[in-house]
Amino acid sequence: MKKRIGLIAVAAVWAALAVWAWLRPAQDLSLSERRPLARKPTLRWETLLDGSFMADFEDASLDQFPLRDSFRRVKSLVHFYALNQSDKDGIYVSDGVAAAQEYPLSETSVNHALDRFNRVYEQYLRGTDSRIFCAVVPDKGYYLAEETGHLSMDYGHLFSLVAEGIPWAEQIDLTDTLSAEDYYRTDTHWRQERLIPAAQRLCGALGVTPPKQEDYTVTPLERPFYGVYYGQAALPMSPDTLCLMESGLLDACTVYDYETGKTGAVYDESKESSKDLYDVYLSGARSLLTIENPNAATDRELILFRDSFGSSIAPLLVSDYAKVTLVDLRYIQSDYLGQFLTFSGQDVLFLCSTLVLNSSAAIK
Repeated sequence: MKKRIGLIAVAAVWAALAVWAWLRPAQDLSLSERRPLARKPTLRWETLLDGSFMADFEDASLDQFPLRDSFRRVKSLVHFYALNQSDKDGIYVSDGVAAAQEYPLSETSVNHALDRFNRVYEQYLRGTDSRIFCAVVPDKGYYLAEETGHLSMDYGHLFSLVAEGIPWAEQIDLTDTLSAEDYYRTDTHWRQERLIPAAQRLCGALGVTPPKQEDYTVTPLERPFYGVYYGQAALPMSPDTLCLMESGLLDACTVYDYETGKTGAVYDESKESSKDLYDVYLSGARSLLTIENPNAATDRELILFRDSFGSSIAPLLVSDYAKVTLVDLRYIQSDYLGQFLTFSGQDVLFLCSTLVLNSSAAIK
């Protein structure tokens, strides 16, 4: 009798959940995972015959399941604490800090990125009097993986591949200017208010005035920042606080967006309500931007080939530069750059993260 009651109760719960899943309005977006959710497919004869209806229905059922985030959290808690697993889907948490196991090193991916950089050099930089530099941004695992006993890529080999693969660029080592505390606990990115030592290292190599902490006002945003690892780990973690390094010099700067044809500010206030608060830095993912600094100490220019890590450190490099142009080769093919830029003796910095180098298929 007890077994029968238990089976009936379980069946009733699953039936209720199934009805709830089918009748409730579909959700478009998972804020915790930062991705669109699959929606219920329209039933058509041709999709039934080719099997695509059932495949799409299965995806939608998983994405639209009621209390999905709660179930994901329970699953993560079981993984980490009941089963004592060291990571869940490659994400691990140590002392409230989440990181991804970036393993193994993909030489093929690194070489693809270097091939793209060499193409830029051959097309636009060879034969110019530009001074060219490269700095690799280590991901959080560089500082956490060994001490927490997790797998990580061979960073030393990656740095060697980069140095040997683009010998025309002077390498700038940032590893000793950073620590695990300089990254958000719930996200991949580094914290702008902690980047003065790294910015000073870059400016020293470029031969421009380095920033000083006292030159800026650190302004925390009111909205809490839940980074990408927060959603992937699905664990109860405290959010981060995202801060802006503000100054009169940056207030006077303007940013031209080649995609929209609009001019804005260094910090995009409209992004304070976006799903990724990190987009407040230079409006997030953009193929081509130019920062104009009317109060620059010189008439020099910088071209910064960057990924998303460059969005938050670029404002700290502008003091001596009248113009800083940011190029993200994940969103614009190098063949098109000549339509927008003239390469004629600017300083050039390739600033790329180990995350992008080890997964570089998006670099065009």
